[in-house]
Amino acid sequence: MNSKVLGAAFIAALTFVPMSASAQGVPGGVERGAREGGRAAGPVGAIVGGTVGGVVGGVAGVLGADQRPRFRSYVVQQQRPAYRYQGDVRVGTVLPNAGVTTYDVPPEYGVRGYRYTVINDRPVLVEPRTRRIVEVIE
Repeated sequence: MNSKVLGAAFIAALTFVPMSASAQGVPGGVERGAREGGRAAGPVGAIVGGTVGGVVGGVAGVLGADQRPRFRSYVVQQQRPAYRYQGDVRVGTVLPNAGVTTYDVPPEYGVRGYRYTVINDRPVLVEPRTRRIVEVIE
């Protein structure tokens, strides 16, 4: 019985989550995946849906794929000074406390809880509390 429920939850999650999490990022993907999976298959579905949603949201990034070019143009128009960083500019890099200025992301991009900055002429989204890069905008 449990394997049938788990199987049904997994199939439901694979069906609903990619559509709902694609532009949501990891936190949004987890939340929405759990909600959709829970609706489709109860508590087990919520667990599986949350996991799959987080993975799909992580692949999609914080910004949706369709928003990246528009956001990059916005950042270029703002002409924010770039911080010169000697290490790799990649997801997971923790930026130094001194010298890096972060800015609010306008509400029309639907990104809450993150800020942006420019590192080595590349826009990046940053988790403000940890100063960790969560997305590099190419």
